[in-house]
Amino acid sequence: MSRVVVALGDCALVKCGELGSIADQRRNLLAAARSLVELERAGHELVVTHGSGPDVVPRAVPMRPLDVLAAEFQGEIGYLLEQALSTQLAMEGRSRPIAVVLSQVVVDPSDRSFGAPTQPIGPIYDRPTARRLAADHGWSIAPDGDGWRRVVPSPPPLEIIEAPSIRALVAAGEIVVASGCGGIPVSRTQSGALVGVEAVVDKDLAAVVLADSVDADALLLLTDVDAAEFGWGAPDRISIRRLSLQDAAAGVADGTFAPGSMGPKVRAAAEFVRRTGKVAAIGALDDAVGVLEGRSGTTLIEQSLVAVW
Repeated sequence: MSRVVVALGDCALVKCGELGSIADQRRNLLAAARSLVELERAGHELVVTHGSGPDVVPRAVPMRPLDVLAAEFQGEIGYLLEQALSTQLAMEGRSRPIAVVLSQVVVDPSDRSFGAPTQPIGPIYDRPTARRLAADHGWSIAPDGDGWRRVVPSPPPLEIIEAPSIRALVAAGEIVVASGCGGIPVSRTQSGALVGVEAVVDKDLAAVVLADSVDADALLLLTDVDAAEFGWGAPDRISIRRLSLQDAAAGVADGTFAPGSMGPKVRAAAEFVRRTGKVAAIGALDDAVGVLEGRSGTTLIEQSLVAVW
């Protein structure tokens, strides 16, 4: 038996072209649950984390604080995912205890991202509207295509406050859903109290901290593509089966793995392998067991004289 942290990409919640309704999310999460239960059936301990889907910030302003929004989305999506997992198990004539843990992720309020926010959130506005909202609410804004969007800090996650509880639940035989949406961003005051932070934490890096915190044997980053690729989107693209840490770092740095698509997953997978020396892989949501066993997807390896793909 191994302990596996599975990070579900946004495509597990909302497919391209969908509106993101609750019905859409229920249908998509049930499909994800089939793959997750296949891992569970193979005898693995499961800790599941998830994204928040595209454009999660409500369009109404003024907005709720970002830490409160993260908590809201963790609760909503965690509930839907728990139901999907329970339904899939029931279809197989089985049941398992499932726990959804609201998870606070500590960040450093002095991180440089707070001085130069770059993470876009929410809708796209025309320039006059964006400038008015920025003045009204103290936002930072930046161009995005033909429009403008709010941008916020995205500091690296340092620790998960609820990690001891998550470990205890996994050890007790529960499937755990935790640290969704990158976690609820918080920082510590000088007295040790926790306070919410206006930031968005990268969900893939948060999955690395989660996997490390629960002493996972493997981290799977599951999405809507079969593997990382060289020449993504081109007719002569090449699927990568094994990727060394050196090649991963080079590909992230030179844009081979783009910041808006595969880059964050490659960076996170490499970081987990670098921290732990254990298994990290990227692959298709509907083939979790194959990705874990290295029969599909892209597996990160510490060293390789020649990258194999």
